[in-house]
Amino acid sequence: MSRLVKLASRADLTNLSVTNTPNAAVPEANLAGLASTLNVSGMSGVTASLTVMLNITRGFNGDLYAYLLSPQGSLVVLFNRVGISSSNSFGHGNTGFNVTLDSAAGNNIHTYQSGSYSLNGGGQLTGTWAPNSRTIDPLAAPSAFDTAPTGNTMANLDGASPNGDWTLFIADLSGGGQSTLVSWGLTIVTVPEPQTNTLLGGSLAAFWMIARKRRK
Repeated sequence: MSRLVKLASRADLTNLSVTNTPNAAVPEANLAGLASTLNVSGMSGVTASLTVMLNITRGFNGDLYAYLLSPQGSLVVLFNRVGISSSNSFGHGNTGFNVTLDSAAGNNIHTYQSGSYSLNGGGQLTGTWAPNSRTIDPLAAPSAFDTAPTGNTMANLDGASPNGDWTLFIADLSGGGQSTLVSWGLTIVTVPEPQTNTLLGGSLAAFWMIARKRRK
């Protein structure tokens, strides 16, 4: 016996974009870092996709470590000392990010200088990139950053309620240029949960009606 599952149409999706503008300096050479929180409320259904927008000025990109924490406590590493590797112990030296992070993007932000990339007039990296996702100690040896990450993506946040407090954490692991978190935001798409229980109950009711008719 096959089970009917209701598939959501495009009209069922809900979109929400929210932004926070802390315009706050990130403490230099300080693991305590800076935390900024966004509250999401009023959305129905569960997360189907999520992107993060970041506007960080000045500083030295290879010094920065950042992650996103969901209302349920799930953590996704957005960047972890971009550019650091066994052949580059300092990382990429550009000054800031004005980017969108999307796990569906083709290129990982950790190695953005290995391919085509663009900087704006303020020297910030621009474009859409996959998050770094390197769930290792940001103070680990440079060679530890050579391994391509697996598993730690924003897709892991799908299927949960988007409502609640989302927290962005960012730390500067070295001195020599202070970064400022100008703004950050989320774009969330939700979809209603499949009403499998209701549909299954209706199918069972129809089955019993047919069975009763056959017995008459």
